[in-house]
Amino acid sequence: MERIEALTTYYTTHDEDSRLASRHGSVEFLTTVHYVEKYLRPGMRILEIGAGSGRYSHYLAQKGYTVDAVELMDRNIDVFRTNTLPGEKVTVTRGDALDLSAFDTEKFDVTLLLGPMYHLYTEQDKLSALGEAIRVTRTGGTVFAAYCNNDLTAYHFGFLRGGFASGEFNSLIDFESFKLSSTPKEIFSLYRKEDVDGLMANFPTTRLHYVGTDMLTRFISDAVDKMDAKTFELYMKYHLCICERPDMVGATSHMLDVFRKD
Repeated sequence: MERIEALTTYYTTHDEDSRLASRHGSVEFLTTVHYVEKYLRPGMRILEIGAGSGRYSHYLAQKGYTVDAVELMDRNIDVFRTNTLPGEKVTVTRGDALDLSAFDTEKFDVTLLLGPMYHLYTEQDKLSALGEAIRVTRTGGTVFAAYCNNDLTAYHFGFLRGGFASGEFNSLIDFESFKLSSTPKEIFSLYRKEDVDGLMANFPTTRLHYVGTDMLTRFISDAVDKMDAKTFELYMKYHLCICERPDMVGATSHMLDVFRKD
């Protein structure tokens, strides 16, 4: 219950819909959509787990796809339903990524797990969420799982905002490896690529892409927000050019693991 109570407090006061709608926030959204659309075919059925206010679900439903969405927070569900347009083939139900028993095995062609891994704090819960997403995806289908990056948080929170100097969070910081730990109080669970690799070693999947969905955009957000349309188009072209490069992909706030269910 501690996890759910913390998330309820956070998402009651935090407008996730507006974050993705800002110009700098749209980099993450546009990048994720760019990769999702690589694997979409007419008639495919999509599940979004942890759909939030529905930015991705509505986008895909407006493209003509049938989308089932699952969301844990009642406030987000209310916003999701408010944002639903006539003609969208989209439904949203209340549910937890840890238990998708309401959905049949091998039901969906594409499964989006774009938020839940941010808010899971034990190895077992992380494996349960991934396992459920994979279970409901058909063999040969594609799963998209998003993560928050440990090391951009170290830069931003630890040094830029002085979190390492305060002493308040010392119990959550390994000052040798600079691996950061989280509890529900800190809201966001943090990962390095080796953490994701370790989780995925438990499942029969093949990685298709490992992507930095916003790269260093967070650190130049003011500049990105001030770009005119032509400059922002060039920025996105550059971003998509580098966001999978092994020498660059770690410099990101959010990561997207794209894999096929074998």
